[in-house]
Amino acid sequence: MADPQPFSKLAEGLIRDFRRLPSDQPARMRSRQTREMGTLIEEIVNKHQLGRSSPEHTIRENWPKLVGEANAAYSHAVALDLRHRLTVHASHSVVKNELFLNRAEIVDRIRKLPGCGDVKFLNIRAG
Repeated sequence: MADPQPFSKLAEGLIRDFRRLPSDQPARMRSRQTREMGTLIEEIVNKHQLGRSSPEHTIRENWPKLVGEANAAYSHAVALDLRHRLTVHASHSVVKNELFLNRAEIVDRIRKLPGCGDVKFLNIRAG
């Protein structure tokens, strides 16, 4: 026989109020299923690339070579999203314009780095 589905938080609250029972949990707390610590740690390690080389680390290490020392002083690579777009923050408008005008060449240089062949586009932002 299948296990009965647990009530939603709203339904539990209504039943508790109807029966005039005190609440066991704070109002904003969500109860979740417990999970094994090993699988949880493995998920976090894989998600954040802990102890492993990632494309973002490679790009950040080589950023001055990719865009030049002067442009690298006013910009930095932030993150690579799921659509393989690299977000770059530029703190100076001239550097932002320089990176924008040379973005195709910069992407070609990035693709030549080991593990960075998937980068397709630069998303340049002020910051």
